[in-house]
Amino acid sequence: MKLDFQTDGGVGTRANLGLIVLETDETMEPEFSRIMDRAGVALYHCRIAMAPEIRPDTLMLMEKDLPASARLLPPSLQFDAIGFGCTSASTVIGSDKVAEAVRIACPGAKVTDPLAAVIAACRALGVKRLGFVTPYIAEVSARMRSKLEEAGFEIAGFGSFEEGNDRVVARITPASILQAIETVAAQEPCDAVFVSCTNLRCLDVIPIAEQTIGVPVISSNTALAWHMLRMAGVEDTTDRLGMLFAGPQEQEALTLQPVV
Repeated sequence: MKLDFQTDGGVGTRANLGLIVLETDETMEPEFSRIMDRAGVALYHCRIAMAPEIRPDTLMLMEKDLPASARLLPPSLQFDAIGFGCTSASTVIGSDKVAEAVRIACPGAKVTDPLAAVIAACRALGVKRLGFVTPYIAEVSARMRSKLEEAGFEIAGFGSFEEGNDRVVARITPASILQAIETVAAQEPCDAVFVSCTNLRCLDVIPIAEQTIGVPVISSNTALAWHMLRMAGVEDTTDRLGMLFAGPQEQEALTLQPVV
């Protein structure tokens, strides 16, 4: 017996989002599943090859693999936004070239990456002076710092775990990340703290850190997710993901005086 059926617009009635995740990343998908838990928002992942060691030469290799990875996203969908999930590779390759490579497979797609996203997020929040936390070796951190300064931000404080192995980065404890945020924020007054790297487990730390230091804390994952949603026209606000995702009233309520 042949059964009758009807069709509809699918899961992504509000937005279809694509995410290109590093082979070595263990954090993006769990964090994004929580951030993107919104009715009508569909998130689709694909993976891209990446060596465990985070160096400029290994990061640059991903440029040629981006089109093939993007082609693994569901071809039947028209994506509202596609994110490339690597802050350091976006810095080395360049956000414009990342977008060009993804659009080879997905012409016309809106494309972002954590570097472009954090710049957009900081501008939306009115940030001028930025505290900067990374897990990277010095050469990678220096390149990223230069990109942020070129975008018009003053780096008020800086600290790095100086770890080159992405598998180790994924296992840096949230308590260590929280301590790093507080240490960097205490160096000089800043308007926000940016914690770079999609593999650092920041999501649960962000609200705690913001209450302690009194300014927004932005991670690579929260910046990228926020930017993808905004590019797709999803303007929802919430106070559970920190000041970046909160509306003006919620931001004011979440802003506390730093603990001395």
